[in-house]
Amino acid sequence: MNASPMTTVHGTADERFTPVRAEFTAIAGEEPGLSAQLSVWLHGRQVVDLWTGPDVTGDSLLALYSSGKGAAHLVTALLVQDGVLYLDRPVADDWPEFAAGGKAGLTLRDLLSHKAGLLGHPKGLSTAELADERQLAELLAALRPAWTPGTGYGYHAFTVTALTGELISRVTGRTLQDHYAERLRIPYGLDFHLGLPESEEPRYLPAQPAPVAPGRLPTGLTALAFNAHAQPPTDLVKYANTRTVRALGSASSGSVGTARGLAKLYAAGVSAVDGRAPLLGPDVLAEFTAPHTRGADLVTGEEDHFLLGFEAQGVRYKGLLGARAFGHSGAVGAQSFADPATGIAYSYTRRRFAPGGGGGAPENHRLIAAVGKAAATARR
Repeated sequence: MNASPMTTVHGTADERFTPVRAEFTAIAGEEPGLSAQLSVWLHGRQVVDLWTGPDVTGDSLLALYSSGKGAAHLVTALLVQDGVLYLDRPVADDWPEFAAGGKAGLTLRDLLSHKAGLLGHPKGLSTAELADERQLAELLAALRPAWTPGTGYGYHAFTVTALTGELISRVTGRTLQDHYAERLRIPYGLDFHLGLPESEEPRYLPAQPAPVAPGRLPTGLTALAFNAHAQPPTDLVKYANTRTVRALGSASSGSVGTARGLAKLYAAGVSAVDGRAPLLGPDVLAEFTAPHTRGADLVTGEEDHFLLGFEAQGVRYKGLLGARAFGHSGAVGAQSFADPATGIAYSYTRRRFAPGGGGGAPENHRLIAAVGKAAATARR
């Protein structure tokens, strides 16, 4: 389908990435009113910086939901690299209350691999409880896992960084959000926030619902993970558009930022950026990009869903990315990752929920294919 003649795309793309701009323009023309941003880095240099849609600029802050998990996992990887955290040490050694409910043997590796079985609270959670990761961690510590440890894994949509963040706080005396700001956001000037200051609120564009209403609410473990069993069920659009959620900056659900900020974050993970060496050394990079979950995710149904913390983007975009590509999607349809095999760092953000929601909007497949072809040409 050709782009509408009314479609306007702003920003820049390296001449070798002109086909990426053309694909982005085509996608914008196929979804009237689409507001989106696209940023791509190659070997530590930005090569694509595009945006389209009503009211959106390259500096507009969008609700990016679970995209914050990627930033949290980078922080965790850095603390493992520093020798501050240990992947196979029982969590309860540093967080004694966590041992309740038969969880004494669970390790940080289990938490990062979504194997803890602490998807949510049986009674449901309020917006305030979901947004406050310290409060959420206290509630989760008292629970028995939803499955016998070691027998399965399932996406901890709202809870994974409350768990890892509490462990970080117990070990270091600093919150996950503090570590992110001090080691990543401030030094690299990242326009991606886990806790949005009031002064930045004028740049925030409220999330918008999908053009097609969602179908029936999920049940079972999926309902538990997405708080759909609460009364009322969590409305993700209203959730992100609540100031308290943005202010507290839950890494699992409350991140806010730009495509530029996320793409640079992932670029710094694997490439030299701003005169600094790549954040992750070879050993830690190999550990965090190794497959950690085989079989079907009990919440989403995805096969082989996770590396260590990060989503396995080489599985999701099979044939387009390397096996070690790591990153995370956001509920609105956002997608971000780094591919160590090619040096590509990518972030696509959108304001309106994609039809079908979750897991990265469908157009990411087309954009990633175009980026990969352009990058291959650039390397010749």
